[in-house]
Amino acid sequence: MDKNTVLGYATLIMIAMGLLLIGLGAFRYDDVAGWGFAAVGLGFFAIAWVFNALKGRV
Repeated sequence: MDKNTVLGYATLIMIAMGLLLIGLGAFRYDDVAGWGFAAVGLGFFAIAWVFNALKGRV
């Protein structure tokens, strides 16, 4: 496995975790804690976007 394959897998894992956290925030926790879960999920999306942008450059 080269670096681009590892970054691709990391991107997929980060997207899956982001969706899971946003889903927890939306459906499991209806109070203030849900906003925190959703914010962290969006952060996971941002990091996955950076990983995707790094593919092919390293």
